[in-house]
Amino acid sequence: MIRHRLFVLIIIAAAIPASAQTVSTPAHEHHEPGAAAVPVALFPTRDASGTSWSPELTPMFGTMRQWRGWSVMVHGNVFGQLIVEPGDRHRTGGASTHQVSSVNWGMLMARRPFAGGRLGLRTMLSAEAWTVGDCGFLNLLATGEMCEGDTIHDRQHPHDLLMEIAADYDRPLRGSLRWQVYAGLAGEPALGPTSFPHRVSAIANPVAPISHHWLDATHITFGLVTGGIYDRRWKGEVSVFNGREPDEERTTLDLGPLDSVSGRFSLMPTDNLVLQVSAAHLEEAEDEFPPEPRADVQRLTASATYHRRTATGLSATTVAYGLNSAIEVIPGDHVRLNTHAALLESSLTFGERHTWFGRAEIAGKPGEDLHVHELPARIFTVGKGQFGYERALTPWRTLVPGVGGSITLSFVPSELKSRYSGRTVSPGFVVFVSLRPRSHLM
Repeated sequence: MIRHRLFVLIIIAAAIPASAQTVSTPAHEHHEPGAAAVPVALFPTRDASGTSWSPELTPMFGTMRQWRGWSVMVHGNVFGQLIVEPGDRHRTGGASTHQVSSVNWGMLMARRPFAGGRLGLRTMLSAEAWTVGDCGFLNLLATGEMCEGDTIHDRQHPHDLLMEIAADYDRPLRGSLRWQVYAGLAGEPALGPTSFPHRVSAIANPVAPISHHWLDATHITFGLVTGGIYDRRWKGEVSVFNGREPDEERTTLDLGPLDSVSGRFSLMPTDNLVLQVSAAHLEEAEDEFPPEPRADVQRLTASATYHRRTATGLSATTVAYGLNSAIEVIPGDHVRLNTHAALLESSLTFGERHTWFGRAEIAGKPGEDLHVHELPARIFTVGKGQFGYERALTPWRTLVPGVGGSITLSFVPSELKSRYSGRTVSPGFVVFVSLRPRSHLM
């Protein structure tokens, strides 16, 4: 099994020759050795996952090429990791407390001028359906989605094979004002901050946040349409989409009615800083224990992302807050639960070789999500901290391999200490190798 996963990992790495985005100043062009000049206005630096924004001063990765009138960008990130979590029978059900697996994704974007504007096509794929098993990655206190007829807890579900299949069109409206349409079979609606696989503050970190389902869990949505209006410093958008979480079959399109709605307002007061606030009604978003029906969720998020160039590299920080309000089904009753989560996440890179990263989170999670079935409607406040380092090795063509590791500490309330061997859970460890395109500070 491990050999099979390593083989798939090698195939993914070979399929990611390069990636890039470029500065949005139309007067410039981006050049790479051996590559044709690419108009940078086609790939603004601020463009991030879906239609979300990152700060203008954001590093970009790899190279772009011209192909039959299209400007093509390939992006990706591959980790191969060994995860070691503290022993806990409640969480593992007797399974191993260590896991060899791979977090990975690759993205292809193509854009060209069209009808007075800019037309884009994009796809994003992941092989995690084959590179991880056991219903997900070991990740203490992570919750969300279903596997083998039960809700997932203390694991992070793998990404779907088809993470994005979408198109976008963008053109001037009046003066510097522009309008944009983004739609697809799979993609990310206007909700939450830039998703964690694309955040610079998390790019060297293979571990998903435990606040994921309060902030950016809709980054893989099967069916959506987003419309937006924006200027250089602000953007307003509305999405209609299928808000249902994907099922456990990670290789299919889980299409459904576009009956969820979200709105997001983003503000970039300086080239270093992006603020966003967003809200959504998610129809039938979350699976419940059978035979109960899926639950609707109201979600509110707010975040700030700050990037600052230093003399030798870049610092990137994301602060985010999320609120979920949902009707939970408990024996003989239905209860509305409001739960909150907050995240602080940073990375600091020196000389393109050394990256230190960290994350601190706190979340209120219903007992049912943590499999405390005797107290399904009780909200437990849990926390997690992580600190890690990645060392970039000698580049290979346009790719940069790396090695790294991190340590995590988890905290639970006194009511859960018997389940997790104390309020402060024994440390968890991750050791990993990585492969991604070279970065460019524009």
